[in-house]
Amino acid sequence: QVQLVESGGGLVQAGGSLRLSCAASGRTFSSSAMAWFRQAPGKEREFVATISRSSGSTLYADSVKGRFTISRDNAENTVYLQMNSLKPEDTAVYYCAAKYGRYGGSYYADYDYWGQGTQVTVSS
Repeated sequence: QVQLVESGGGLVQAGGSLRLSCAASGRTFSSSAMAWFRQAPGKEREFVATISRSSGSTLYADSVKGRFTISRDNAENTVYLQMNSLKPEDTAVYYCAAKYGRYGGSYYADYDYWGQGTQVTVSS
């Protein structure tokens, strides 16, 4: 069992930066691939980024590649999402997700545990 709690969301102007954190409880964090998804109003949940359990592999959505960076600290049971050059279209609720195993992927249904989400709003 893994419990996930996101933090770090807020209101930022276009071009600004935010760093999201996701703190995990439970002993399976280091055995789990982690990911960030987001959901804007009226839209489906979409994949943002994933990182393998050893941090050796990452994958990004094309829409955030080069602007966002996912990382993790297994000693602190925390995964991060550094978001730079934010755009209004990045506005969404951002969710942290965990999938037991080495690699995650971009399909939300593959993930076993979810956080409650944190709101990110980018003003133009």
